[in-house]
Amino acid sequence: MTTEPIESIKTEEYTVDYDKETTTISFQGSLRLSGMEEYAPIVNILETIANQEPPAITLNLLELEFLNSSGISMLSKFVIKIRQKKEINMVVKGSKSIPWQGKSLKNLQRLMPSLTLEIE
Repeated sequence: MTTEPIESIKTEEYTVDYDKETTTISFQGSLRLSGMEEYAPIVNILETIANQEPPAITLNLLELEFLNSSGISMLSKFVIKIRQKKEINMVVKGSKSIPWQGKSLKNLQRLMPSLTLEIE
């Protein structure tokens, strides 16, 4: 049995991959999409995963160099959705070497206090 991702979005600017085995959503590159309409394909992946209600979800942002305000809003809404499904644990992995992550990822933890933030 192959472990195909539910979905994967690859563009020249960014990649979003979902690994079903580890329930990890990995983001790479720069997300500079304009408005929530352009984020819709990513939101669809996130909602599909949330609706499956895995016991844990990891957001791997270690290689996400840039995320604009619409992207931060998209992640925030996803975290709130997961918070409402009390049985799902969430881990967010970030990088100290990427400036936007320090401030923004702490805000995700404010939205979901049980979220585990791993900044390396």
